[in-house]
Amino acid sequence: MSAKAITEASGKDVLNRHLNQNGAGAATCRFATVNAETDWSKLSVDQPWLLNTPLVVKPDQLIKRRGKLGLIGVKKTFEQVKQWIEERLNKDQKIGNAVGKLRNFIIEPFIPHTEAEEMYVCIYSHRSADTILFYHQGGVDIGDVDAKAVKLDVPVDSELSLADVKTTLLKAITDAATKERIAKFVFALYKTFADLYFTYLEINPLVVTADNLYILDLAAKLDSTADFICRPKWGEIDYPPPFGRDAFPEEAYIADLDAKSGASLKLTILNRNGRIWTMVAGGGASVIYSDTICDLGGAAELANYGEYSGAPSEQQTYEYAKTILNLMTSSPKHPDGKVLITGGGIANFTNVASTFQGIITALSEFQPKLVEHNVSIFVRRAGPNYQEGLRRMRDFGSTLGIPLHVFGPETHMTSICGMALGKRPIPQAASVEFSTANFLLPGGQQAQADLKEASDADALGSALGSKTAQSIKLPPISADESDGVAATNNHQQNSASNGSNLNRKFFSNTTKAIVWGMQQRAVQSMLDFDFICRRDQPSVVAMVYPFTGDHKQKYYWGHKEILIPVYKKMSDAIHKHKEVDVMVNFASLRSAYDSTLEVLDFPQIRTVAIIAEGIPENMTRKLIVEANKKGVAIIGPATVGGVKPGCFKIGNTGGMLDNILHSKLYRPGSVAYVSRSGGMSNELNNIISKATDGVIEGIAIGGDRYPGSTFMDHILRYQADPETKLIVLLGEVGGNEEYDVCAALKDNRITKPLVAWCIGTCASMFTSEVQFGHAGSCANSDRETATAKNKALREAGAYVPESFDNLGELIHQVYSELVKTGRIVPREEVPPPTVPMDYSWARELGLIRKPASFMTSICDERGQELMYAGMPISEVLNKDVGIGGVISLLWFQRCLPSYVCKFFEMCLMVTADHGPAVSGAHNTIVCARAGKDLVSSVVSGLLTIGDRFGGALDGSARQFSEAYDTNLHPMEFVNKMRKEGKLILGIGHRVKSINNPDVRVKIIKEFVLENFPQCPLLKYALEVEKITTNKKPNLILNVDGVIATAFVDMLRNSGSFTSEEAQEYINVGAINSLFVLGRSIGFIGHYMDQKRLKQGLYRHPWDDISYVIPEQYN
Repeated sequence: MSAKAITEASGKDVLNRHLNQNGAGAATCRFATVNAETDWSKLSVDQPWLLNTPLVVKPDQLIKRRGKLGLIGVKKTFEQVKQWIEERLNKDQKIGNAVGKLRNFIIEPFIPHTEAEEMYVCIYSHRSADTILFYHQGGVDIGDVDAKAVKLDVPVDSELSLADVKTTLLKAITDAATKERIAKFVFALYKTFADLYFTYLEINPLVVTADNLYILDLAAKLDSTADFICRPKWGEIDYPPPFGRDAFPEEAYIADLDAKSGASLKLTILNRNGRIWTMVAGGGASVIYSDTICDLGGAAELANYGEYSGAPSEQQTYEYAKTILNLMTSSPKHPDGKVLITGGGIANFTNVASTFQGIITALSEFQPKLVEHNVSIFVRRAGPNYQEGLRRMRDFGSTLGIPLHVFGPETHMTSICGMALGKRPIPQAASVEFSTANFLLPGGQQAQADLKEASDADALGSALGSKTAQSIKLPPISADESDGVAATNNHQQNSASNGSNLNRKFFSNTTKAIVWGMQQRAVQSMLDFDFICRRDQPSVVAMVYPFTGDHKQKYYWGHKEILIPVYKKMSDAIHKHKEVDVMVNFASLRSAYDSTLEVLDFPQIRTVAIIAEGIPENMTRKLIVEANKKGVAIIGPATVGGVKPGCFKIGNTGGMLDNILHSKLYRPGSVAYVSRSGGMSNELNNIISKATDGVIEGIAIGGDRYPGSTFMDHILRYQADPETKLIVLLGEVGGNEEYDVCAALKDNRITKPLVAWCIGTCASMFTSEVQFGHAGSCANSDRETATAKNKALREAGAYVPESFDNLGELIHQVYSELVKTGRIVPREEVPPPTVPMDYSWARELGLIRKPASFMTSICDERGQELMYAGMPISEVLNKDVGIGGVISLLWFQRCLPSYVCKFFEMCLMVTADHGPAVSGAHNTIVCARAGKDLVSSVVSGLLTIGDRFGGALDGSARQFSEAYDTNLHPMEFVNKMRKEGKLILGIGHRVKSINNPDVRVKIIKEFVLENFPQCPLLKYALEVEKITTNKKPNLILNVDGVIATAFVDMLRNSGSFTSEEAQEYINVGAINSLFVLGRSIGFIGHYMDQKRLKQGLYRHPWDDISYVIPEQYN
């Protein structure tokens, strides 16, 4: 939801900080907030005015008409206020149908005034303007404000003048000075309203005394989507739940997940102890499931409302499912058991198999509790990879121990609600579709044979819902289809008057589009659609992405590869592709406004689809104004787009190819639809394809409060199109657009049969206000409820079913009547061309197999959280395993003992550097001074590591371990090496000696001897050192030797490795890794040091070079 109510305290705090900056001249609102945790003594110290001022006290919980309800205490002392609150705190209060506890209160100073000084001011926003209401009398007895107040509309993208306020709003104010003060206040209030993205602001009363203006009672809503713009001005804003519904920590947890995700995750708990729980995919679908449950008598037992949509990851879906299952199984058991309805429409781009895997993981965790609570689960879903998702769910259901019924798109979307509530029989074998695109899925042959006996009629009945026949009476059949065009002439003229011409055809089979954003999957989906529609050329001719330079992107056109140019600037794309007239805008909510505004400057663009959800309403309204001026049609925001079968589709509309083929979107039908919901548009494709000869055009106008184009814009286009024979409207609760359709039906601007249904009928059955998935789906009056709209549409002449459950059957009946009367000649089926399936989907569906190019066993980044050898990165950090622990996980695939991790870290510290003179550091320094980058300089140093410099660890480990393992006495080992003419690696130092020991060796040696359970190889090396130092004092055990032998002792004696594993690590050269990693630290230090010292190019002095040149050339 975008428009969210805030508390009176929050509203007054915002106005205190900004209102008078705009010249309001109002008194600062003094107030104190109180709840159960308030320390009254501290409060009186922090707010001393509470002790010496008459006070007003009232609850601050979004309760309307508090004065009428006796919920305001007036002219009380501090002690009386305290008593007044304590009498009501955490006590049940019934307001209308809602029962809730009073928990939050606001205390203010009492302002002495007369009734004549009370006035009323309200500002609210709507599609075309902001409306200011003013009445010269205010207070609790104001009555019908809409009838009494003077109204002033401020059109979108225009300025309010002080003169307009005085002449229009303040006619009843006779005193010139008072009028001037009030005018300045209203002017400043409106500026604050607009600047801070309020959507509603009511002050009743505004008290105007001789010396000041006081805001007494205030109600306000903010456009929460403007948070990224207004947060510095708003500060931290809390959006409380409506009265009668407490805020649960689980709701806050899901809201936090939602805020951190690009997907949409919503949860509202309606009845903590209810027996009917839902886990629904899609904003529109979630409303329809709630509607159907309530229609079937389940309102009192419906436990929650919510949705997951927008392609959440497997981990996010798991977290969402886990939260709902925890709520479900932690409430008291129900004598009839509980039901979980896991439903959804046909997804456009969400990977059903992935999300279902998250749900399955959560179900498996809660399996014992689900059995204990006697839970039955009903699943219905479709969309990308749904076949694999349903297969996994069915396979899992056979092991769960509770009933789990699984259905796909062959079953009407809400049929599972009737099954779950015992109102509809549960089919023993569903008519499952076992193919995707033109491919048969694994196991599909036998399954198809088993189900082949099911009749087409039964399949249709299952897909369309119930079979309650209704009497269908069609409008009179026009003698000439062009009559429908004539009926819309008036609307066309009205549209032309404001510069907009939305009655034209938006798309054809030659439509060309530019896509804003690097949406490779969506673009490929559009191209695949073009190909199966047998278009001659791709519909996407260019992409715009400002964050890269101009280049070309590779895509598939059927079987062959093509290149599509990507431009950094929109102007370049437009000027190079004059044939383009559509822009599909995938910009984020932060940049969608600017990118759309930019493209409106190019006259060739006639249609813009804005996909982003959450664009601030003020920005959307300005875009609508600009688009209307230039005759550009906007689809969206917050939409998946639309489809013109056989011609063009926007982005991910229609989902994967299998759904496009199943819904017959590759060729035009006879039925056009318009919907708010993008997810439900795909469901309509499915319903219409099963009930009729298919879709001719479908548009999802978007779920925001102010879609760029309206229901009527598209319905009148369909009315004017002779190829469209039947129109379907899927409206919803909130707004008044459906009443425009009623008016058009009554005055015969719409003469074609219209089947309509408004979702959200459940809203009136809830005791408290519930915000549904779309920003616009919230009724602000009885007229805006779905029930009132359905009644009005039915009375105006539309075909309206009893519920969404019956929508498909009603469409089928109307269509059949049109066929019978000759108005529709069913379209002939045309087999679509074969399109190769993408490799990634084919593999996920189990159609192909291919050996992997790489194997890894140490790290997995595919899930929600990075894993090191099976340990989540959060656990790595929380357990504070350190760098040594990370080495143990990534190098050895296990958590090694703490002393081993400490040993690793000590080795890294002592090997990090040994001065600038050694070959590795020298090389790094020379490269850095030559102007090379960090990586090149460090690599040049690392390449010097070998047996002569630093790389002796592996060799040392092999020599000492072979000698020890063959039981050679240390003296025998030394003699053997001398006889073979080999150096003992790990013995000897250029500078250090027995008399000047290496402190690094001493530190590591002492740590190992004290902490390792056994260290025989190190002790063996120390015995060798005694022999070699007798010969020469500098033949000591060096750093390489002590680390190498200690490393072998760790592998063999820590208890973490088998003898075979230990030997394998020695053989593969793992021991040298510690020196490589440690010395990299020093090399990076030398690189940074040289850059910091700004050292120039190094040239070796000639006097340090011995030139040995032949005296004469032969």
